[in-house]
Amino acid sequence: MSLPAIILVEPQLGENIGAVARIMANFGLSDLRLVTPRDGWPNPKAEEMAAGGIAIVNNARIFPSLEEAIADLQYVVATSARQIRDMEVRSLAPRESIANIPEDFATGIMFGRERIGLTNDEITFADSLVSIPVSKDCPSLNIAQAVAIITYEWHLRFGENSVSKKPEKSPPANKTDIVNLFHHLESELDRKNFFRVPEKRQIMVQNIRNMITRAQPSEQEIRTFRGIIRSLTDENPGKKPRNG
Repeated sequence: MSLPAIILVEPQLGENIGAVARIMANFGLSDLRLVTPRDGWPNPKAEEMAAGGIAIVNNARIFPSLEEAIADLQYVVATSARQIRDMEVRSLAPRESIANIPEDFATGIMFGRERIGLTNDEITFADSLVSIPVSKDCPSLNIAQAVAIITYEWHLRFGENSVSKKPEKSPPANKTDIVNLFHHLESELDRKNFFRVPEKRQIMVQNIRNMITRAQPSEQEIRTFRGIIRSLTDENPGKKPRNG
């Protein structure tokens, strides 16, 4: 299994980023991805907190959007400490969540902002949701603490013997393929006036996206799905498509 990427969405404090890098080093991870860090990058305070993870800080990749940060991934785990309402999304404890990661998928684990976490729209990109059970008297975890718990569970399962495996069947679709499917399907649904009640459009889109991500489609399945959409929306169904 390839090593998972750790994705921090709009992290606020350089100290927290450095602490996350240190935790990653503890458990043998190195792929740190930052989506628009609030205080810019590079951040000297991140290096001060990184200790053995300075190389991880120095090699961290910065992305302008979450979609770009997960584009090459095939399976994404989202973390959330809050109840997700109006969305059908699978919420698991850390150990169960890590156990369900397919071994031959390029994987990312994403963490939200220190104050408000991930938005519902961001969670729609995830294949599963992990929630860390904590005491209701003190439910708040620092982002580095959350990363430590999740990466510890990953290390317990996969340890340092993680290797990439070549898929025998059609490889799993990456997030670029899935996001393009989202946009293709939603644009056609808009064109057909499927979302008749405008104020319900966002939650309907979120639930449609969740249905697709839960299916964990392969590259071939994505191509088939998009072919179905084109067939159903083709204004000239009897006309043969042009080559290329």
